[in-house]
Amino acid sequence: MISLGIDLGGTNVKGVLITESGEILAQETNPIHKYDWKKAVLELVKRIRLKVTDMDVKVGLAAPGLPDERNRQINYMPGRLEGLERFDWSDFLKNDVHVLNDAHAALLAEVQFGVAKNRQNVVMITLGTGVGGAILINGQLYQGTLQRAGSIGDMSLDAESTELGPLQVPGTLENSIGNESVPKRSANRFHSTHEIVEAYKAGDTYAREVWLLSVKKLSVALSSLINILAPEMMIIGGGIAQADESLFEPLADFMKRYEWRPDGKATPIVKAYFNEYAGAIGAGCFAFQRGNKFSY
Repeated sequence: MISLGIDLGGTNVKGVLITESGEILAQETNPIHKYDWKKAVLELVKRIRLKVTDMDVKVGLAAPGLPDERNRQINYMPGRLEGLERFDWSDFLKNDVHVLNDAHAALLAEVQFGVAKNRQNVVMITLGTGVGGAILINGQLYQGTLQRAGSIGDMSLDAESTELGPLQVPGTLENSIGNESVPKRSANRFHSTHEIVEAYKAGDTYAREVWLLSVKKLSVALSSLINILAPEMMIIGGGIAQADESLFEPLADFMKRYEWRPDGKATPIVKAYFNEYAGAIGAGCFAFQRGNKFSY
């Protein structure tokens, strides 16, 4: 059995053909030009399907926002990808398509084939342009009421902040560490997390101040989540996770300060195994769980 996993992002569409054992048969990336994300998805699907002759394929699609209760479409996506809300993917692709949030998909990839394999209770946080998240409880993806569970980036770390997140919450984790807020956090000295991290590694004093404050706030958020959900493992994925030791070493130091550790037991915090194709792989996993046959 094969699944086609599609990950619709703000700048690219990614797709994978994957077997139930995790073998990736094909992968493709298609850039989105002039906000024509529909055409980008359609072209990717047409191109990738030429790479397999067995058409017993299931389809999953990951996208930002909140899916409907049947996981057939994205019901709510404020501020990005105009036209995505309530867009009928099954009608568009003329096949059954199973839709889920992109951070939820990234967690499914890790649970099925990555660092969380055989785990039952896991929290994942994705650090990139924004901050997303996903929760696994008793071996099942927890989507919650209105499929809105896991919106970790909207956790408030400062109720007195004048900065409101997209969901009207002040002082969010996303504003504290997401890539989009870098210029404001650094008084326009830096324009991306990559720039801050490179300057931090080079010994820049101001970059160190900005970066370590962000990592400190992340550690407080993770410690709070550990207290609330008591996971076996915390996973950090997304582009910012590629900072590697520049992120994970100071984070470990802050966690020693803020995490409550009964009997000295710390919760493992690990880097996600999958990177840019995590959403697509997870969408493929979701299709195996939920999908029907895909055929042209």
